[in-house]
Amino acid sequence: MKEVITIKDKQFELFIEQEVIELEIKRISQQINADLKDKNPIFLAVLNGSFMFAGELMKEVTIASEITFVRLASYVGTSSTEHVKEVLGLNESIEGREVVIVEDIVDSGNTMNSLLKELNKLNPAGIRIATLLFKPAALVNKVDIDYVALEIPNDFIVGYGLDYDGYGRNLKDIYKVRQ
Repeated sequence: MKEVITIKDKQFELFIEQEVIELEIKRISQQINADLKDKNPIFLAVLNGSFMFAGELMKEVTIASEITFVRLASYVGTSSTEHVKEVLGLNESIEGREVVIVEDIVDSGNTMNSLLKELNKLNPAGIRIATLLFKPAALVNKVDIDYVALEIPNDFIVGYGLDYDGYGRNLKDIYKVRQ
């Protein structure tokens, strides 16, 4: 029987173990190292969810690079507008630079497409996307993702940086909600 945990009012069962996650992060980091050798990229880790993924990814990136952390303002009250209004915390210039967006999960593609639109206004040389998790079944707006660690079904998940109402980000494994 799979390990089950409770967060607030929901039960979650073990879905992806830390060892599997980190093996897949190593795999995509090797691709990034090869693709961006001599390009001096800047990694933009999207907070809050990507912090664990970004930390593990950067341990494996061996090329000259920088990392910065950004937050996206896309909410009105408690509802998502699914449109990025502002990229908060981007103090570095990305003009003429290769950019790698480091995201925890891409599902509908709405937020990522809005972020790409905003970043392209800053004239980067190119933008690539690295995501820990991708839910192809949830994709509404097409988005080209360059580096996908793991594809998953359209389940609600928590752990390894992803949360349920702010809880569970600290879990070393990924859990999915029990039906």
